Amino acid sequence: MYRIANKMTFPDDLEILTMIGQPALKDAGYRLLVGKYKEKLYWHIRRMVDHHDDADDILQNTFIKVVRSLNGFQQQSTLYTWMYRIATNESLNFIKSKKSKYSESLDSLQLEDVRDGQYFDENSALNHLKTAINALPEKQKLVFNLRYYDEMPYQDIADITETSVGALKASYHHAVKKIEEHLKATV
Repeated sequence: MYRIANKMTFPDDLEILTMIGQPALKDAGYRLLVGKYKEKLYWHIRRMVDHHDDADDILQNTFIKVVRSLNGFQQQSTLYTWMYRIATNESLNFIKSKKSKYSESLDSLQLEDVRDGQYFDENSALNHLKTAINALPEKQKLVFNLRYYDEMPYQDIADITETSVGALKASYHHAVKKIEEHLKATV
């Protein structure tokens, strides 16, 4: 691990995997792996679930699965996209289990209105955006979050979701249109 102007840099994935494969360096390799990806994965998960504690639990489950499955990692995709796929699946499984336990309607959410000619309330705008994103079908929500927030290339998203790039572009386009319509209706 190297420090450049108060910013940590990490070895590349191959070096980390090599360390994990050596018994004497295994623990250090895992620490580097977690250090390198925990923030990116946390924010990916956090955009899919509503609460910090849930995101932390899912992140922990993700790293447990990564550690248990690392021997089976075939390097057909990058380590980054493989871990994102695991985090995505863990998040979707959590959402499905939560939906089956609690069915909360979006109609029950009460959000402050943002009206023309009044002040701009950033919290209200963010709540409207979050509501619009949460109203999307799961696949569109996932694609929108990965593309918009993570600025991930379509090919990486395709590797994570095991979907064609063309279908992802269509999903993203539909998601953006639905979000725009929702926001226009609420303003």
